[in-house]
Order: sequence, then C-alpha cells, then structure tokens
Amino acid sequence: MTYASEQTPAAPDAPGLGAAAVRAVLPEVPPAPAVPPAGPPTLEDRATGALVGAAVGDALGGPVQGWSPQEIVKRHGGRVTGIVGPFHDDWRTARPIAPYHKGDGHVTDDTLMTHALVRVYETVRDHLDAYDVADHLVPDLIGTPRWIPELEAEALPLQRIFLTEKWIVARLHYGHADPREAGVGNIVNCGAAMYMTPVGVVNAGNPDRAYAEALDIAGAHQASYGREAAGVFAAAVAAAFIPDATPSSVVVHALRLAKDGTRAAIEAVCEAASSLTDHESALEPLRAAVAPFDTVGPDYRNPSLGARRPSRLHAVEELPVALGMLLIGGGDFRSTVLGAVNYGRDCDSIATMSGALVGALRGASAVPAEWSEEVARASRLDLQTPGTTLATVAREIFTRDRSRARTHEQAFTAISAIPAMAETGGR
Repeated sequence: MTYASEQTPAAPDAPGLGAAAVRAVLPEVPPAPAVPPAGPPTLEDRATGALVGAAVGDALGGPVQGWSPQEIVKRHGGRVTGIVGPFHDDWRTARPIAPYHKGDGHVTDDTLMTHALVRVYETVRDHLDAYDVADHLVPDLIGTPRWIPELEAEALPLQRIFLTEKWIVARLHYGHADPREAGVGNIVNCGAAMYMTPVGVVNAGNPDRAYAEALDIAGAHQASYGREAAGVFAAAVAAAFIPDATPSSVVVHALRLAKDGTRAAIEAVCEAASSLTDHESALEPLRAAVAPFDTVGPDYRNPSLGARRPSRLHAVEELPVALGMLLIGGGDFRSTVLGAVNYGRDCDSIATMSGALVGALRGASAVPAEWSEEVARASRLDLQTPGTTLATVAREIFTRDRSRARTHEQAFTAISAIPAMAETGGR
C-alpha cells in the first residue's frame, strides 16, 4: 500500500539552522489518511521495509545509472515508471556498461554491500567499528562466492564491487592499513553512504548514535565528505524509525548533524524541494541546487579535474537529492523512488537511499509488491530475511546498550557522590 503525504509536526530542535532551511524542510502538505487498522509498522516491518526499499530502488535505478534525464526519456520513450531492461541491448560488450547486466530487476553493488554489512552485524551482534570492516566485511567480500545478479553467475563479491569498494580490500587485506584511517586517499564518493542502511536500522530512533557509528565504520572506506555522507544517511534512516516521523523530521535530523558542504548542499536542495509538488518538475531544480557542491560536474561520465577530491566545501550529490525527493514524494514510495531514478546520474544510489528512507518510515507494505517480488526473483535474493535478522540483532544491541547505560549510571552516581576536592579543602 502507498501513503499520501502527511501533516508534518513541529521540527525538533536544530541549533544553528536558519529560518530558510527550516521552512525548506517543512513544506505544507495535505493531512495524512487515517492510520491503517493494523497500527503503525513494527521494528521488524520498518527494518524489512528499509532493506527491501533500498534493494528495489537500487534495481530500478541500475539500468539508467550514469545517464541524464533527457537521455533516459530518449531511450525509454518517456520517464521510467518501473523495472526496465538494460540501457544497451548489447550490454555484455557495450561500454561503459560491460560486462554487467543492469536492469531486468537486477540489484547492483549497492545492495550487495548492504547485505554484506547485515551479515557482519549478524556475526558480531553489537555495534560495529572500522576494525569490524577489516575483520569481517573484507573476508566476506573476498572469501565467499555468492550469486551476482549483474554477472548472472556465482562469484566473489570482490569481482563485482566498484573500485572505491575494492580499495577496502587493497588497503586492509593487502596493505594492512590502520582500519580507522584506511579510507584516506580513496575516491571521495557515495561508496560508503550507499550501504549504511543497516547502521540506521541497528540504531533505530537514535540518529546521533547512528551518525557516530557510521562515521566509525566508514573510516575504513572513505574520507572527507564521502565519510560525512555515510554518517548523515545512517542518521536519517535512524530518524525515520522515530514514532510519528515524517519526511520533514527526517531531513531536520539530517541537517542537525551534517557538517560543512554536506549540510549546505542538503539545505540548498531542500529549499528547492520546498516549492515543488511532483518529481517530474523536480529534476532540473534539484540538479541546479546541488551543482555548486558536486565535484563531478555536468557530464557524469567525464568528471571534472577536481572530481571526488577531499574538500570541506563540497558534498556527494546522491544524499541531498535523495532527501529532496523524499520531501517531494511526501513518503510515497513510487513518487520518491521514481523521482530518484529519473534524475539520472548516480541514480541507483540515490534511489537506494530514498527507498530505504521511505521503507523505514512506512514499513515493507509501502514498497510495491510487484517490484519487490520481481527484484527478488530476478536477482535470486531473499529480500525479506535480512530485515528480520537485522531487527533481531537491533533488539539484542539495544538490550546491551541499556545494560551498559545502567553500569555507567551506577558508576557515575557513585563518583558524583564523592565531595569535590575543592569543597573538602584538598588540592
């Protein structure tokens, strides 16, 4: 089922946000429909929705990744409205696509990496850090063959992931770099952010903790604004789990935590989104809003000289646009994800992020079954189990967090009960 836009609540405190930024993320929208009889989605439903929504967005965006909205229309005779085939019929040899079978419901490396991170959480069953990337994620990528939809064969995930992700293996497995610093020197892009949905799920309702954990994990993969995007996206996913969360409240939490160019880019895109009501009219305005912060340049396949280099002034394009489409779509999966897909450029990652956010907000039923079932069939993936597994792990981690908090509380209470040295005349 899909949901219409809802009346947004008052924004949470966001110190330092300008009035224009707050207005931008709190557009006026129609009232919400009555809550379905089944009640609000559960943790398990939202976790499944986030992961299924991410995979479906990935699969829908994959075949048109790298192209402009105009090229997409020319190829498909109009906007993409669902699962489509490859951009090139001769995908096995067509450059720059070869040898990947993008389209026809196949997920890309965004989903492969997301599911790999879920498996790490399933193994560790606690919060993760950069060392867990070295100890668990890298061995998973290089040691266990899995079905790779775009290769239509079983292979090591390493043989499909992009150069930015291969960097993790090179730096940690072969270079023995400090995991906390291994991301320095890598291409600065959305490579880490694209698979941070599980971090938001594990920290459901706690965007600050999700932000910190994702920054720690992403230190093994990215630096600069690529790492920042990972933290902010994980925080946005966690914020989507908060009871009565809305697209607007999710964006406010993202703005509250974002730093430097990432925050500025989100503000600019959301301000542009605030005056738009449909994704068709949003494609050019959102691109214009994010362009000053995007280092890739107007021609996605021919990046500018300064592309993907560290900077405090710039941001990845994908996260701000995903948040902008979330606002415009008002929490409706089709509108939000199809807006991301038809935006073009790195639209598989944009749709992965926006799909995850809607799924976390609305639950698995928000994702059209005809899409999720076909993606699961075509990609030969179980899209449901990772969500239920991760929800179970999230509950275990929350129990541990409460125990750790009680231990800290007891320790601090005992310490604070000791009179200060100044009060007793000590030095």
